[in-house]
Amino acid sequence: MTRIFDILFSLAILIITLPLSLLIVIALLLFSPGNPFFSHERVGLDQRTFRLIKFRTMRPARTNDSNLTVSGDRRITPIGRLLRRLKLDELPQFINVLRGEMSLVGPRPEVPEFVVHYSDAERALFNYRPGLTDPATLKYRHEEKTLAQFDDPVDAYIKKLLPDKAAISLEYQARRTFWSDIGILWKTFLSIFR
Repeated sequence: MTRIFDILFSLAILIITLPLSLLIVIALLLFSPGNPFFSHERVGLDQRTFRLIKFRTMRPARTNDSNLTVSGDRRITPIGRLLRRLKLDELPQFINVLRGEMSLVGPRPEVPEFVVHYSDAERALFNYRPGLTDPATLKYRHEEKTLAQFDDPVDAYIKKLLPDKAAISLEYQARRTFWSDIGILWKTFLSIFR
């Protein structure tokens, strides 16, 4: 039932937001030259990697740039800042949901660079299809601002945020139901407009 809902909901969102997505693509092409889409390797169900799709919000990264984004990051373009604030940069991820790489609700997929820091218990996250949102996503909605408070954001992410996010996601998966997923989707929708 969850997979059917994922497909129907994602199709509906992609169709409804198509005019908005076209405007975003045009704006990115005009004001932030380059490919309007950005894809990034993530680790998902059964530790299979896939390319997560977003609208591009940053200038091209240099080889020594971190995979973490901290509030005030100079790589973020002006239009990218707006897209990130409204979470519109994540609209293309509904394509990942349609392809079965992600679900609407599930643990957020991590990049390989951070997955290597998972404990054995945290690796249980790979038993679940990653999602667009879950309780950990809601708690860390302003993750960029949280990370900006630390002298070493990467170290703070690995030692503090990553374990906390994993614990929250695993706890949710243990009691997850279809209706609790609907509740998470509703809370996520409301959080965008706060």
